Amino acid sequence: MIVYEVADGKYLPVSDVAEKAYLNITNRCNNDCAFCLRKLKTQGLWLEREPTLEEIKAELDKLNWEALREVVVCGYGEPTCRQAEVVEILKYVKRHEVKTRLNTNGLGNLENGRDISVEYAGILDEVSISQNASSAEGYLRITRSKYGMAAYGAMLEFADAMKKISRVTLTVVDKVTPIAEIERCRKTAELHGVGFRVRAFEE
Repeated sequence: MIVYEVADGKYLPVSDVAEKAYLNITNRCNNDCAFCLRKLKTQGLWLEREPTLEEIKAELDKLNWEALREVVVCGYGEPTCRQAEVVEILKYVKRHEVKTRLNTNGLGNLENGRDISVEYAGILDEVSISQNASSAEGYLRITRSKYGMAAYGAMLEFADAMKKISRVTLTVVDKVTPIAEIERCRKTAELHGVGFRVRAFEE
């Protein structure tokens, strides 16, 4: 499924009256989070192959742009593994004057070997970044990132850079994060001057 909406915890094809659409563009990820459901490959979102940019645009063109209020670029994996396509998608959506959001683990700079934050200027309204922990050690334990101890700092650096571009929210998952750790993460978000949200764990 490339384009979907979420209703009552279910992933559904986008309806004509949908106000929010999610774009699933890749299974690839540079993290291997302990709580991630993508290992199960049973959520109706696992892609047999990555859709081309043309295919994604074709799916977007089926949407009711008049009803749509937001398009979220995400993925069953990490969308910035396809950074060039993400940028083109956001540009395409913005032509319709629809709000854009990126859901990411914040490791796109490491993945692409450059500062990608500047590529979102004028095309991205909001970015949601998975914080997951309040320390580099805790982050690596949970995410098992291929970038090792460098990952946590890179994620926060990305959040800082994106403040100049769009609204930024750091997130943690409720049932897999102890309350004390959630509060430490909240303080980290406050220290960096960005928003904070506790996401519901998907079972």
